Order: sequence, then C-alpha cells, then structure tokens
Amino acid sequence: MSTGVWLIGARGSVAVTSMIGALAIRSGLAPPTGCVLESPDLRDRILPGIGDLVFGGHDITGLPLDKKAAALAEAGVVPAALVRAVHDELLAIDQDIRPLPTTKPSEPGTRSQAETVEAIRADLDLFRHRHDLGQIIVINVSTTEPAPPSHPAHHDLETLRTALTGPDPVLPPSALAAYAALVAGCPYVDFTPSTGARLPALDALARERRLPYAGHDGKTGETLVKSVLAPMFAQRNLKVRTWSGVNLLGGGDGANLAQPGANAAKAASKQRVLAETLGYAPQGETRIDYLEDLGDFKTAWDLVTFEGFLGTAMRMEFTWHGCDSALAAPLVLDLARLTAAAHRAGRTGPLTELAFFFKDPLGQVPHALADQWQALRTLVETLTHTPSPARLDDGPA
Repeated sequence: MSTGVWLIGARGSVAVTSMIGALAIRSGLAPPTGCVLESPDLRDRILPGIGDLVFGGHDITGLPLDKKAAALAEAGVVPAALVRAVHDELLAIDQDIRPLPTTKPSEPGTRSQAETVEAIRADLDLFRHRHDLGQIIVINVSTTEPAPPSHPAHHDLETLRTALTGPDPVLPPSALAAYAALVAGCPYVDFTPSTGARLPALDALARERRLPYAGHDGKTGETLVKSVLAPMFAQRNLKVRTWSGVNLLGGGDGANLAQPGANAAKAASKQRVLAETLGYAPQGETRIDYLEDLGDFKTAWDLVTFEGFLGTAMRMEFTWHGCDSALAAPLVLDLARLTAAAHRAGRTGPLTELAFFFKDPLGQVPHALADQWQALRTLVETLTHTPSPARLDDGPA
C-alpha cells in the first residue's frame, strides 16, 4: 500500500517544491540531491520510497498547484522544464487539497475546536479511502505562529477533550492540526517552530493512539552551519564570547516573520543550538528581517568573536545564501519516509532520533550535527520493513 503525505500549508512554496521533486524523482527526471535517505550510507534502507508517496493537504488559499509551481519556476526555485513535465500530475494532486477547516470564535455560528477536529479528520479519512492508503503522515509546513499562552488543558488530555467542545479556542492552529491528525490515526511532524504536538496532553494522546510524532523547525541554513561550527569551538576549548546573526528573507515566510510574535518564536528556535552545544549562551542574538525582493531566497550573515590561548581575541564571519524551499523540500520527503517507517515498526511518542533535521528538536538530545547524524544512522538500523499496523479505531476525540 502507498503512504499518504498530508501537508498543512499544501499550496505553499515548501509543499509544492516537495511535490514537484517527488514527482520528478519518481519519473527519473531529476536526481534525489538533498534527500538524506538517498545518500550512499542510507540508500535503499527505508520504505516507503519516494515513489510510494501520495500527496494531499490543507491550505487557507485556493491558488492552484500548477500556478504556484509556475511562480516557483519563474523565481528560479525549480526548473521550468520540470514544472511542465509534471503539470498533469500536479493537477491530479490538486483534487486532494482541501480548504483548511478553521475555528473563528468571533463569528456567529462558528464551529468549536472539537468540530474543527472532526472536519480535519473527515478530510484525512476521505484521502485515505480515495487512495487506499496504508498510512498517512501529516506534516506541518505552514507559516510560523506565535507561541501561545499556557492553558491548563495543555497539560491533561481529558481536560483538553472537554475544553475543545467549548466556545473558546484552547489550542493554536498547529496543535489543533496535530490533535486532529492523532485522533485520525496519523503520525504528525512539525517542520515549523510552532507548537504542534509539543504539549503534554498531545504527547499523552500520541501514546494512547500508539503513534509517533516529530519536530520542530526544519534545519536548512544558518542553524545547520551553527550546529557544525559550535561543536568545533567546544571541542577545541575556545571561548565563544559573542555570536550574532542577521537573517534576510523574502516570500510568504518572510512576510509572516515580520510579525513580532512569529519572529520571536523563530529567533528563539534558531538560538537554542548555541547554549545546548557550548554549555553556555554567548552574548548576541539572531535577527530576522523581511526583504520582499529576495523572494524565496534568504541570506544570513553571522559574526562570531572568540577567545583563544592567553586571552587572544579572534573573530570569524560567514555568509549563507540559499533557497529555503529547495533546501527544505528534500527533508520533508525524508521525514515522511522515516516517520512512516517508524510507525510501521511500532514506535510511539517523540522520535528524538530525528533531531538531525530540526533546529529545536524534541527531547534532551545533542545539538551537534555529527552526534545527530549518528543517532539517525542508528535509527535507520533499527527500523525494519514491517507491514503497516492495523488501522486503529477512531475512539474518543
């Protein structure tokens, strides 16, 4: 049976680039460059393969996938020839992109969050039956949301179930999507720094449903470099005094990060690697600025000052310029495959071994990329190509 990949934010740049890439790789039109599971050490080790993935999703916009793909080609994100080659397949996928059910308490007659969960679950069930899918992995690639205020229902599953039926929203959109995915029997991955499944009540739900989940915030650029360089300073016993970064980005993600709440959530995610790896937090911060003209590309400039033997002051600077969608898309495909394999193998709860892919990973895990790579390789070793587990009854939402 095929594996479904349900993308929250399915009409966005990362999602559409992922779809184009998967279709092109499956047809032999492009190599799987950037797909970690297609590297020499891991190739042919994990099922499902890229060609076994079936795409659908939710979005708040109605822009057709072929129009979005054409815009990405014009921006230089994907080759125009590939967009033309997979045009008809994108139109077919478009039939499985649904409007994202939302809860708007300010509007008369709006649904409760419990009713929104049921609407999301109905869309997932329709997708499953339409394509006779053995499993569905839900991946959030939508825009970053601000960190929510704490709520008692976040800490207890039964309290949360009751609270969701009330008139007031208790979960932010990413966590509501995670809740709906889990009650529909679908593992959940958050590729954003949003809350997602990172709440005690949702962890309890995942364990109750015997489902894995993963996140947060895909590691694609500046933080990827930090996770390599920070261990170098630590291992050479060099004192990092300051580490400051300026990130310039355009596109929809950049526009969203111009909002203070989303900006703060993203910046906090990007900085965590330093304190975790060095054992202390050097002076400095990460700043994120929106430049519309950059489109789907981003530039990051970092300044590091450090102290060597006898207090000698030194510095290092680096610049990273890349296309976020092209860096993120292959990781989305990897995460879909790894989470599906973990589900088939009976894994439950947080997949901490997937820290290699995230800026702010779940659990108490190392943040040095080499250590995370070894944990990933160990996970691949332990995952067997077992049949999909029996589908679980929906049970109480």
